[in-house]
Amino acid sequence: LCNCSLVGSVECNRTTGQCHCLAGYTGPRCHTCAHGFFPEQGSQRCQPCGCSPTGATSDQCDHSGKCQCKVGVTDLKCDRCSEGYYRFNETTCEPCQCNNHSQTCDSSTGTCLDCHENTEGKHCELCKEGFYRSTHPAHGCRHCPCSIVASTGTCHIQPGETVPRCDRCRPGYTGLNCNQCDKGYYNSDSICVRCKCNGNVDPALSPSVCQPDSGECIGCLYHTTGFHCELCEEGYSRDPVGTNCTRKEATLGPGPTEFTSAPNATKATPFSTAVLNSTLSPTTLQTVFPLSSSENSTSAFADVSWTQFNIIILTVIIIVVVLLMGFVGAVYMYREYQNRKLNAPFWTIELKEDNISFSSYHDSIPNADVSGLLEDDGNEVAPNGQLTLTTPMHNYKA
Repeated sequence: LCNCSLVGSVECNRTTGQCHCLAGYTGPRCHTCAHGFFPEQGSQRCQPCGCSPTGATSDQCDHSGKCQCKVGVTDLKCDRCSEGYYRFNETTCEPCQCNNHSQTCDSSTGTCLDCHENTEGKHCELCKEGFYRSTHPAHGCRHCPCSIVASTGTCHIQPGETVPRCDRCRPGYTGLNCNQCDKGYYNSDSICVRCKCNGNVDPALSPSVCQPDSGECIGCLYHTTGFHCELCEEGYSRDPVGTNCTRKEATLGPGPTEFTSAPNATKATPFSTAVLNSTLSPTTLQTVFPLSSSENSTSAFADVSWTQFNIIILTVIIIVVVLLMGFVGAVYMYREYQNRKLNAPFWTIELKEDNISFSSYHDSIPNADVSGLLEDDGNEVAPNGQLTLTTPMHNYKA
């Protein structure tokens, strides 16, 4: 008998006993799978392996249908690039070019995915914004020492240098890492602030314009002074417009003759003004020194008025302190007097013809000693309790 497989054969030669196998089957009875086929689990049918001729090393697969793949190729039929490879072609898959900063890339284009160590780019060849590539290959991309407040936050290393340089500083900052204040700015709580000099400095003469730590203006011009060049120098005052400082001037008499206060004589102005103020009446002073305007008069006597005001305030303070001290002392004396008055014994003396009677009352000392009232040697106390007062002329009993 042929005894051929009912699944893998079509007929049997009765003379020779040879079975005729279907495609994918082999053996005398067509009961095994041919090369390139594998038995399907749960049945006796043979299924083609279907291995990719490009990615598999052969067309044969194992009993599960998995093909033997080339390096860089994966999947059941070896028709897909494995992780770290891309571009499935006629020969094999090419490895990803990610400069050791990624393990995966796009299987079609080769663009690296999930770049790490602060890198980016198609092949992870660039540093992210705010990082720079160190000259040491092992260090990779390192964080830029540039503040986003003082700069754009990006930096680079120029050829021949070993430390990074910030790409662009923000207005008011300068230096290799934008950590210094530029000319015309000063450091205020680690922030560079523009100098405020009211336009009374010349950057050509004083490039720093103001002190880099405090902001005090340097080289005030146009007869100005002060922390921000906001005041006029001694002997100068603001003009009516309020923009320039002009020298204080005063005229003598109605004629064109006038005198100008010299720089060295400006300190004597308040004293001379005070003398004139105290010795001459306003009418006489106005006749001798007629002022050109009310503004000049106000500026001339400003120092004297302020001094007088300070003296008045000081005098008032002294008077108030003295009054308070007097009041406190009076209260203290009054309280002492009340205490002594309450603690002292009270005695009453009644004169009745030839007798003198004593009676005592004491609120605070009930056991007051009557014998202490009279300390004279001539005083005697009778056995009946009467007190005898002896005088040069009369004797009185109490």
